[in-house]
Amino acid sequence: MSTFFCPLCETHSDAFLPYGLKPRPNAMCPVCKSLERHRLIWLYFKERTNLFRDKLRMLHVAPEKLISGKLKELSNLDYLSADLSMASAMVKMDITDIQYPDNSFDVVYASHVLEHIPDDVKAMRELCRVLKPSGWAILQVPIYGNRTLEDPNIKTPEEREKIFGQHDHVRTYGHDGIYKTRLEKAGFDVMVDSFVKTLGPDKAARLGLIASEDIYFCTKK
Repeated sequence: MSTFFCPLCETHSDAFLPYGLKPRPNAMCPVCKSLERHRLIWLYFKERTNLFRDKLRMLHVAPEKLISGKLKELSNLDYLSADLSMASAMVKMDITDIQYPDNSFDVVYASHVLEHIPDDVKAMRELCRVLKPSGWAILQVPIYGNRTLEDPNIKTPEEREKIFGQHDHVRTYGHDGIYKTRLEKAGFDVMVDSFVKTLGPDKAARLGLIASEDIYFCTKK
């Protein structure tokens, strides 16, 4: 019996591959190249949301190629991907100044985006503005360490990589609650869902998930 299973490409593998600047073991599916966060969100979409059954208009910011391709195939979705510079996105969009009216989307999904945005609160407000009152958003960021680190004076790629872990990050969100507080100030009700822990350690390990990664499930106040 194979040790690992990828819920995105639905394949079994004897091993997942290491990945990252400091390589994480069992991080990348050898078949579809999904990482832990991709597998987690896909499983969450399927098991905890209405994404696969209801007629929904969805905004996907900074679309991950694998996930975007699968979402486009869903006949129940009116799907739109957007990014400021990504050529594969369907429209060009600055998430601090979104070109769509209030209450435009049933679903908003953005993963590992807000740590790149200098004015993250403005972006959060815009994402909240275009979300319908009955809708939901999942807004994921990497969260490391005890406290949030940011400094507008840190501007060079070299400095940012040293302080924030990546050359194009402008902050590192920490386990101090600041990320959740900013989302709430932007107009969201936020449920921090430890979904991965409900799977149990054996299943989480088989799926190649990070046991400490939470889902930030947001609705409009």
